Amino acid sequence: MDSEIQLISDDDGLMVIGNAADVDRFLISEGLSSSKDLGPQWLTSVFGAGAAVAQAGSEFAAESGRWVKLTPKSAQLVKKYGLRGGSKTGFGTGVVKGQKGQIRGFVEFVKGPRSFLTNPAALANAAKLMSQVAMQQSMDEITDYLATIDAKVDDVLRAQKDTVLSRMIGVGLVIDETMTIRERRGRVDETMWSKVQDGPTAIAETQVYALRQLDAIAEKMERQSKIGDLVATVREAESPVREWLAVLARCFQLQDAITVLELDRVLDASPEELDGHRLGLKAARQDRQELIARSTERLVGRMDAVAGTANAKVLLHPAKSPAVVQSSNHMAIGVHDFHERLGIESGRRSSEARRWAEAATEVRDKALETGAKGVDAARRHGKVTLDRAGSIKDRLAGGIAERARRRRGGGTGNTE
Repeated sequence: MDSEIQLISDDDGLMVIGNAADVDRFLISEGLSSSKDLGPQWLTSVFGAGAAVAQAGSEFAAESGRWVKLTPKSAQLVKKYGLRGGSKTGFGTGVVKGQKGQIRGFVEFVKGPRSFLTNPAALANAAKLMSQVAMQQSMDEITDYLATIDAKVDDVLRAQKDTVLSRMIGVGLVIDETMTIRERRGRVDETMWSKVQDGPTAIAETQVYALRQLDAIAEKMERQSKIGDLVATVREAESPVREWLAVLARCFQLQDAITVLELDRVLDASPEELDGHRLGLKAARQDRQELIARSTERLVGRMDAVAGTANAKVLLHPAKSPAVVQSSNHMAIGVHDFHERLGIESGRRSSEARRWAEAATEVRDKALETGAKGVDAARRHGKVTLDRAGSIKDRLAGGIAERARRRRGGGTGNTE
């Protein structure tokens, strides 16, 4: 009997739905071992509660749903099976058929009991679920990032006197609590939403504050011209840069959590508006990414300029200059890791401090080259001078001899 696997793709990932064993075989055959189980609630997320689920349950109770993050490899899979979609929806769909997990090819969705995604509402709900899973994946990665850099965001915020930053701690606690309730209930009702709906304001204000702090640090580094002041400023900046990046990461994480809750709330209150609302939230998230990217890339650009200044003075300051570049590199690498966790493309590579020996060797070689050219020139010039001197000497000697000969000739004639 043929098996059927249904695929949905968007800019963030690929959802694979079908019999659990078939889905596993399909993912393994495509080399996609890393996937996230959508859990038993995926059916409710797609069809909602009540009669719709009861009607679909007999057909899909045994179905499994898994999500794969979009990578170059999974993107090739989407291309391979030619998933079809429209620009308005932002996702593609398709079905692959095979026997015992062996894929025969691509088939478009057709009407039938096992092609549940022909239902526009179910398809919109599935797209909503994919967006939520992608953001929850991003939230998990940010949690790992904060643990890796050992950044205690609450401590950073508590150290600030600004009341907006203090409010951020409370907002984060309420959002985390609401996400926990959502996991248990599977939906977001009016009471739950009322607790968090004012959170985005505090989060946005904290984000702006953190970006301004990073800009101020960059400008302070840029103002230094003396290598000693530059060393001190760059070293002092390492810890604050790491901390403010952590604050930005936490802001982004909480904004994603709000989006997850908001999508559930729209589904519960105005399901007909779900798809348009999802696309709007997606665009807003991209705007946040671009805002953060512009500010942090400016920071990296200024650090590159600082490293260039230090490199230019490496001969005069063989110990201090490499220290400046090293600190600059540490911060730039931190920004790159931060970008990676937030899904921001970053092509910046760490610059390399020129070692004293390398710089000294370079100058020595240039000096030797210049000196050698000077010696050759001196030799050539000396040879010309000697040749000219010899020629003059010969002419002088010839003239003296001629005058002496004439005088001798004249004296003999008078004697006679």
